[in-house]
Amino acid sequence: MANEEQKNVAKKKVAKKVAAKKTASKKAASKKTVAKKTASKKTATKKAATKPAETAAAKKPTAAGRMRVTLVKSLIGTIGHHRDTVRGMGLRRLNHTVELEDTPATRGMVKKVQYLVRVEKD
Repeated sequence: MANEEQKNVAKKKVAKKVAAKKTASKKAASKKTVAKKTASKKTATKKAATKPAETAAAKKPTAAGRMRVTLVKSLIGTIGHHRDTVRGMGLRRLNHTVELEDTPATRGMVKKVQYLVRVEKD
C-alpha cells in the first residue's frame, strides 16, 4: 500500500515537471510571436504615416451616398450575430436613428437585419 502511494506521488511530481516545461516553452513561443507582431505593427504605422492625405481624401463620404437607418424592433430574443450587426451600425435603442454611408458593406448589414430596421434614403 505504501509503495503504491509513493508511486502515485512520484508520478504527480513528474507530471508537474512536464507541465512546467510545457508552459515555459509556450511562454517563450508567445514572446516570439508578440515581438513579431510589434515589429510588423511598427512597419505598418510607418507606411501609413507616409500617405495620410490620400487616405483621408478617399474616405470622405459624399452627401448623396448616405442613408438613415432606424431600429424599429427590439433586439430581445434575436440571433447574436444580428445583435452584433445592429450594434456595429451604431444603433443603441428602439427608434434610434443613425446616418450611414451607402456602401455595399452597410447594405449587406442592413439586409441581414432588415426585419429589425427601417431604411430611408436621402
